[in-house]
Amino acid sequence: QVQLVESGGGLVQAGGSLSLSCAASGGTLSSYAMGWFRQAPGKEREFVAAISWKHSRTYYADSVKGRFTISRDNAKNTVYLQMNSLKPEDTAVYYCAADAWGSGSTLAYEYDSWGQGTQVTVSS
Repeated sequence: QVQLVESGGGLVQAGGSLSLSCAASGGTLSSYAMGWFRQAPGKEREFVAAISWKHSRTYYADSVKGRFTISRDNAKNTVYLQMNSLKPEDTAVYYCAADAWGSGSTLAYEYDSWGQGTQVTVSS
């Protein structure tokens, strides 16, 4: 299984931006669909964005569409999540996940490998 490490979380004011990175090791990221999920305190983990392994098709939760952008750099074995116009309700721990040969599922159980998460806090 590929190992994933997220970075880039932090504290930002509402309306601000953050860029998350997910670096992979132990595998070639180009063979994986990658997803970003988040979990707020007391809530279930929810889908945020995904990018397929083939053609890099992207998918977004309605709550982040138009504000977040997922991208990948296979040469750097890294996936990114650019988050703009952040809202307090975006506050959560953000996780990246990998799904070998996946199509970019919105379902957490489809993903085989997970990072440890990075905290994003948006103040009002």
